[in-house]
This record gives sequence, C-alpha cells and structure tokens, in this order.
Amino acid sequence: MFYKVKVKDHIRIPPDLFDLDLDEAIIKRIKHKYEGFISKDMGIVIDVTGVKEVGEGVIIAGDGAAYYNSQFELITFKPEMQEIVYGRIKDIADFGAFINIGPIDGMIHVSQTMDDFVSFSKEKVLTGKETKRNLKIGDNCKARIIAISFKDISNPKLGLTMRQGGLGKVEWADEEPLEEKKK
Repeated sequence: MFYKVKVKDHIRIPPDLFDLDLDEAIIKRIKHKYEGFISKDMGIVIDVTGVKEVGEGVIIAGDGAAYYNSQFELITFKPEMQEIVYGRIKDIADFGAFINIGPIDGMIHVSQTMDDFVSFSKEKVLTGKETKRNLKIGDNCKARIIAISFKDISNPKLGLTMRQGGLGKVEWADEEPLEEKKK
C-alpha cells in the first residue's frame, strides 16, 4: 500500500547549496537522504512530495553547514499482510516465480502459483498438469501478500500466493473454474 507520510528531521544544507532557494536546497538534501530508504515502520521511501515547514537555520561551528528543523511529506510503499497486489512476472525458476509489484519484488513459491500440479520447463514456463494454465515471464498477475520479512533491512522479502479465487494471471479471471469444466 502506498502512503503519504509526514516526517520531521534536521536537514543539513552544505555551503555549496547556499546559492539555491531554501526550499529547493532542502528538497534536494531530503531526496539525497531518504530516497530508497527502507525501514520496517515506514516501508520503502519512493519520493518527496514537498516541504511543509522550515524552522530557523543553525550553523554549527567547525561544520560550516546550516541545519534546518524541517517538516516534509514522503510517498512510501509499505506492504501489508493479506494485501492484494498487481504485478508482472520478472523471472521464473524451478522453485517459483518472482513478481515485480513496483518498488519491490515478491516471490511466489511453485506450490502457490495455481491449484494444480505444476511443472517447470527449461523455457522458464510453469504449467498446470490438469488446467494446462501456464505462467511465463512478462505475464500480468494478481497476488496476495502472505509473508513479509524485514530481517535484512536492505533487502526485504515478500511471500505471495495466487491460489485463492480471483488471483493469478489476469487472463485466468475470464476462464471458468476447473470444477465447472469437469461437469
């Protein structure tokens, strides 16, 4: 889920940015500090939307830079358990598929790709034995987040499933369920 987050921080403006407008210099330094920042509480910082407040600047002796107590807004992506996400298959391996859902990739274990026995081919395609459904690189899919790990903060992990109704390759939504095909 994408969020707009208000943050307060002391922003350091080095002397080489003193010629810029204050808001422009602060946004430049916020982007430098926060873009790509990942935390369990905030998620993944995508961009700075703007500066809301700038306090009076303070210069610390021996540093030469100005510090401004600032309040600003960030756009973040924070994955939530059970959230349904859209994405595109980025890669397929014998153990599952990797799906890009924007600022992060998730992994769908082969057992979670579809309600069927799934086989892997050397062409990087996952195929269901009974349904003959296939999943390949570039397919647009809908999945549910079932696991989130920030154990390695620089590389968060998402576990996804496509085995529930309404999930899977977008084209599968138009097909009739397997139970009805057997009747």
